Amino acid sequence: MTASSEFFMILGMMIVTFSIRYVLLAFSGRFTLPKSLEKALNYVPPAVLTAIIVPSVLISDNKLFISWENPYLPAALAAVLAGFLFPKRVLAASISTGLVVFAIVSYFQLIR
Repeated sequence: MTASSEFFMILGMMIVTFSIRYVLLAFSGRFTLPKSLEKALNYVPPAVLTAIIVPSVLISDNKLFISWENPYLPAALAAVLAGFLFPKRVLAASISTGLVVFAIVSYFQLIR
């Protein structure tokens, strides 16, 4: 692939992405969504994050890896628990708890 074709491919992707988002933003003030749809849209971010994180935690080498030897599993469970325990759902607490548990489990698996 030549540099000019890469440039035009990136330019085309930029135009498509911009036009899709611009159309939505241009008409955003002209209509209102039904309350039921607004309520349903609140569940989109957790659903997308779950769809991204769960496979990376539970699948290794294209196989289901549910075991305490999987360091991602206790780290993910600890991060979820920290998210529920800390006040105001502090994101930094969940992330740091998950990282610390992952490091501890990985360390103990390494010295074993």
